[in-house]
Amino acid sequence: MGLGTSLSCDISMNTRLSADEIRKYQNSELIRKLLNGAKTIAIVGLSDKKERASNFVGSYLKSEGYTVIPVNPLKQEILGEKCYPDLASIPVPVDVVDVFRRPDEIVGVIQEAIAIKAKAIWMQLGIVNRDAAELAVKNGLGVVMDRCMKMEHGRYNGNLHWAGMNTEIITAKKVSRFI
Repeated sequence: MGLGTSLSCDISMNTRLSADEIRKYQNSELIRKLLNGAKTIAIVGLSDKKERASNFVGSYLKSEGYTVIPVNPLKQEILGEKCYPDLASIPVPVDVVDVFRRPDEIVGVIQEAIAIKAKAIWMQLGIVNRDAAELAVKNGLGVVMDRCMKMEHGRYNGNLHWAGMNTEIITAKKVSRFI
C-alpha cells in the first residue's frame, strides 16, 4: 500500500448523485462560501430530541457562532431558541435554510426559501430531490444536496478526522459545548 491507499483513504461518502450532480450540488467552493459567509441558519425539521441528527447539527452550529433558527410547527422552543412554524414567520433575514425533511417535502421548503429571499438551501445527508434543487437554482439560490452541514464545517475547519469530530477528548460523555 502506498500513500493514499489505506482503508481510511479509500472510504468515500455514499451518494445517489451522478458525477455531474456532485460537481453541481456538492461544490467545494460554494460550501466554503456558505460556511464562511452565513450568519443565520434556519433549520427546517429541527428536533428537540438530543439523539436526533438535526438537534446535534443545530447545537454544533450554534456552538460555532451561527445564529440558529428552529423551524418546527410542533414546538415553542428548541436549543434555547424560539421556534417558528414555517420560514415565512421568521422576522429576520436567513442566509441558509438547512433541511431535515423527507425528499418529497423539499419543493415546498424551497418555495418558502425563495419567498423569504434566502441565499441558499442545504439538503442534509440522504436528502435528494433533483426537481427541488433545479427550482432553487433557477431562482438564484445556492444549493448543497446530500451533505451534512456539521460534517462539512468540521472538514473545512480542521475539526474532522477519520473517526469523526476531533474533540481531543477520549470519553464516552457528551462534550459540554454541545447543548
